[in-house]
Amino acid sequence: MDDLLHKVRELERKNSILVKLAEISASLNSQYDLQLLLQYIMQVAVEITDCEAASVLLWDAARQELFFAASTTVDSTNELVGKTVPMESIAGTILQQNEIIVVNDAKRDRRHYDQVDKEIAFQTRSLLGVPMRYKDRVIGVLEALNKRTLPWTQDDKDYLMTLAAQAAVAIQGAQLVMELKRANEELQELDKLKNDFIAIASHELRTPLGVIMGYASFLQDSDSPDTQEHATKVLESALRLRKIIEDMVNLRYLKQKQSDLHREDTDARTILDMVRQEVDAVIDTSHHNFYIKYPPPGLRLYVDQTRISMAIMNYLHNAFTFTPEGGRIILEVQATSSEVRFCVSDTGIGIEKDKLERVFEEFYQVEDHMVRHHGGLGIGLSIARAIATAHRGRAWAESDGLGRGATFYLSVPRLLL
Repeated sequence: MDDLLHKVRELERKNSILVKLAEISASLNSQYDLQLLLQYIMQVAVEITDCEAASVLLWDAARQELFFAASTTVDSTNELVGKTVPMESIAGTILQQNEIIVVNDAKRDRRHYDQVDKEIAFQTRSLLGVPMRYKDRVIGVLEALNKRTLPWTQDDKDYLMTLAAQAAVAIQGAQLVMELKRANEELQELDKLKNDFIAIASHELRTPLGVIMGYASFLQDSDSPDTQEHATKVLESALRLRKIIEDMVNLRYLKQKQSDLHREDTDARTILDMVRQEVDAVIDTSHHNFYIKYPPPGLRLYVDQTRISMAIMNYLHNAFTFTPEGGRIILEVQATSSEVRFCVSDTGIGIEKDKLERVFEEFYQVEDHMVRHHGGLGIGLSIARAIATAHRGRAWAESDGLGRGATFYLSVPRLLL
């Protein structure tokens, strides 16, 4: 009767362990904090093998070292974490030979590295170690220490190997997540450095540039035609430099997000008024025929006025840049039942069909950078598209080809009252 009861209990325990091993995969693969993951693996290892403690050792391929990643042999695992073990040790042998090792009496095994026991005041009496394999390589070793009732059984080996296989996949996933997180943090730091540099550089450039433009404007009033001509050339170059500085400052808008917008209910005519004021301030329209066609009042939008105005201004800068003197440039608004389109059309150099999408790429230039005649960083149209996309709108261009002008569209959802 006692034997039967013992067998029943053993079967119940085996069933419980098998169920736990079946469920553990989901738990392991949903945890991406490596230390918490390792603690959970060791906790399960202790439970399924009925032992006192467990350790996880990982292989560092870069340094060619096997080190303790976590252990339950001491209260403060920091005492052991990071310590390396020699490749002649039991764990090193498991890693190199890719095999299970069972030790029922650690004192009699010459491979036992007792230096660790001395450092943390722990006594390893028995040990079961299995390799942790990921695909075709061994990434570490999982050890169960001091079985409460010896000997280690075949079930212990099978259970620990199953856990080690699941753990290897989970650990590799957690490490990849950590590497990705570190890479993202480094990218964010680089992005901050870039933005700080641009902010400082643009500020330092604006001050002397303002002085240059002031003196050039003063010299344009000179009675000497030669002085006026030279001053005009200086002023034109200074204006181009100012536009480049503005482009540098606006680089941050290439990654425009919906959360960055400050939307409000506004009229399309208000947007055009803002654009007209800015055009008068920064663009010399005297050499072109420039028109703004206003829509009827009441065409409502829910947009960030400043950002939409910036996008339209980028279109206009592009139109004035690539339209010869005497050409026509028109800014108008079109409305459909669901969206409002701001359109900038010109009679400029036009765009080849296969480049209508490419002109919206970051830093793309229609001319070769070594021989091009027009300045700029090539980000204005990219920023316009980013702003449109953040508003859940669209940005695109149409042209009948070279020499036939182009029309640039920016659409945003219409606010239906």
